[in-house]
Amino acid sequence: MAELQSLPLFHQIDGQKVLVLGEGEAAQPKRRLVERAGGIIIDDSAQAIDEGVRIAFVAYDDAKACEVAAINLRCAGMLVNVVDRPELCDFTTPSILDRNPLLIAVGTGGASAGLAKHVRLRLERILPPTLGKLARALFTSRPKLRDTYPDGSDRRRAIDEALHEGGALDPLDAASHERVEDWASGSPVEQSSEWHAFVITSADPDDLTIKQSRLLGVADTVCTRGEVPKDILARARADAERTTCNIQLCPRANGSKDANAIPDCAASKDSAQHNRLTVILDWQAED
Repeated sequence: MAELQSLPLFHQIDGQKVLVLGEGEAAQPKRRLVERAGGIIIDDSAQAIDEGVRIAFVAYDDAKACEVAAINLRCAGMLVNVVDRPELCDFTTPSILDRNPLLIAVGTGGASAGLAKHVRLRLERILPPTLGKLARALFTSRPKLRDTYPDGSDRRRAIDEALHEGGALDPLDAASHERVEDWASGSPVEQSSEWHAFVITSADPDDLTIKQSRLLGVADTVCTRGEVPKDILARARADAERTTCNIQLCPRANGSKDANAIPDCAASKDSAQHNRLTVILDWQAED
């Protein structure tokens, strides 16, 4: 079995004091991080030791001062993080994707903060901003869910079935939080198909908006108009159905002004087509 280099933990510091030593560019991100988590910043080592502070960040410009501070604070019983010195750290801080109360932490054990950041940025594009609402709705539904599924095993199976890909509460579906109450009560959950059309003018996938990238990554069907670049299509699910716009049959491709006109590629052909997401990519290269 592969060993973990670090043990990921979420530490509650709301209302607690945290020592942050140093000023300037290296220290400020740590101060902001502590404040976001509700911590109270102090900058005096003696005070921190006297008051039993448990966590310390060290961000001195002088390398030797960092080493001395790390040794002293660790001897006083604190967990220490020294900025950009992983060999002196008891813990490292990850790159954080915040969908409060759901948090995703991406870390490399100090190997590359840049890599952690860009993995987190990629996840930002994929994960809907409503994930926090889904988490809160699931927490609120717990009493009702216990009434509907008194047996713990049945309850776990119901949750797993609802949260899996394509389930009633698929985490990548931005509207899942709106269905939690009906699902928890055992009522049938109506899931309708949806579609989104985007004009694509750049061949660089990094120019996709967060919404475009997220929807493309979870779409069941990707319909293209024009020669959509391969790098853009590579952002779609590998198992997504690929179609080419049938301009003759598609009312919107023909310039229909009817806001309710459903594109041919998104129209339900049979009952098996319910709850499908279609993304239409209209390639219009910039001159």
